[in-house]
Amino acid sequence: MKKLSVILSQHYRPISIAAILDVFQTVNIYYQEQTGLPFFEIRLVALESRDQAPSFHETYVPVPMGEVAQSDLVVIPAFMSGDISAYVRENAGFISWIRQQADKGAEVASCCTGAFLLAATGLLRNKRATSHVTAVKELARAYPDVIVDPDVVVTDDNGIYTSGGATSTFHLLLHILEKYCNRKTAIHTAKTFAIDMDRAQQSYFANWSPSREHQDELVCEAQQRMEDRFRDRLTVEEVIRGLPVSRRNFIRRFKIATGVTPIEYLQRIRIEAAKRMLEQKQENITGVMMQTGYEDAKAFRQLFRKIVGLSPKEYREKYAG
Repeated sequence: MKKLSVILSQHYRPISIAAILDVFQTVNIYYQEQTGLPFFEIRLVALESRDQAPSFHETYVPVPMGEVAQSDLVVIPAFMSGDISAYVRENAGFISWIRQQADKGAEVASCCTGAFLLAATGLLRNKRATSHVTAVKELARAYPDVIVDPDVVVTDDNGIYTSGGATSTFHLLLHILEKYCNRKTAIHTAKTFAIDMDRAQQSYFANWSPSREHQDELVCEAQQRMEDRFRDRLTVEEVIRGLPVSRRNFIRRFKIATGVTPIEYLQRIRIEAAKRMLEQKQENITGVMMQTGYEDAKAFRQLFRKIVGLSPKEYREKYAG
């Protein structure tokens, strides 16, 4: 029987813990029906003893981490919305325990923003990781030694796992079940919870907004020009017309300030506008293409898929009201 430890962190997101427990409990029931024995020994692990289990899952009584000698798999739930850095500090007591479990051979998985606590252990150093689409930039800033991949749904780097936001937790758990049990069990669980298996990207959940946090006023002016005229076929020369800067120096300054080139910035503005139009069914797809400054249908579809992870048609079918 595999020993599963689910971290009962401070400021955990209740739905995250509930999803983890429900999935593994469902697998245990499935195995009991098939073999007479559960597959996982499930434990909620707390910093200290708690008198009562969480009200959403009274089956499991939290165990103080000092009483858990060894785990095969440790799962860190998502945090509530708020100051993630403060939450990590409040859960610092778990850090050495998680590392000890890993040193003894345990694999470790984090759901959504739980990746911040996992990163604090050092187990993500030089490893691929992801998190909620709104949190990946902060994860990369706070832990520069982590290889953050904002688009993927699940990462698995030598037994250290992370997942994207919200329902990506289910995809992580299915991945773990396929690895620990078998694909048949993963498919059974996916059907039980009505989950689409093998989703590879979460980029189409992201809403990109231009950053103005830098202090470069010239770049701010250029950003405003691009945002005002994104429908036009702008060139870099037109963007900087009248500004006291050369083309080469502008491109360098722009990337330093925003993290992307002027062309990439303009592309993102246009694609975000296209997404909004597709969601609202304001135009047919050709009309959306024209309204956002594109004339080549093939190039528009390719760029849209590259940035969003879906074709314009697939995006409209998924999100149009």
